[in-house]
Amino acid sequence: MAVTNSSFWLKNKYKLSGLILFLPLLFLYQSLTPTFPPAWQAQQLGEFSIAPLPLNLNAPYVHHDDYVKDFMLVFEKGEIANIRQGYANIGTQALPIADLQRSENGILHGNKHGQHVHAIASEKLTSADSLWISIENWQGEWQVGKWPLPADILVQ
Repeated sequence: MAVTNSSFWLKNKYKLSGLILFLPLLFLYQSLTPTFPPAWQAQQLGEFSIAPLPLNLNAPYVHHDDYVKDFMLVFEKGEIANIRQGYANIGTQALPIADLQRSENGILHGNKHGQHVHAIASEKLTSADSLWISIENWQGEWQVGKWPLPADILVQ
């Protein structure tokens, strides 16, 4: 019996080794060609026009003791340098600033081409929930925007 197993290995070791060498190429291709759900309708928040783009349709996941859902915020209008601080959450209402400032979750971060955010959420998303984006400019003025969650993001 042991002879048969080693015989199989001796006959096929180069083919199996070649398959293992192919797997990193497959992973590289998948990493260089990501796919995302479509962006949501842009809305005006003060000087900014923002279109949220969910990075996937998966349920929220735990990140630093909070449930979060990842978004890319595409700024179609407005200068990102004019943002003092910005936050995002998913729920029935925008969270108070004191709640948003208690951890690093929910903070907008990125560059002039777009901002990434781990939007604070609950474990399950419902049709009553919305994405809330709160932005403060350098004059201390707050702008809050609301996007209802589409049905495809609610499917868990």
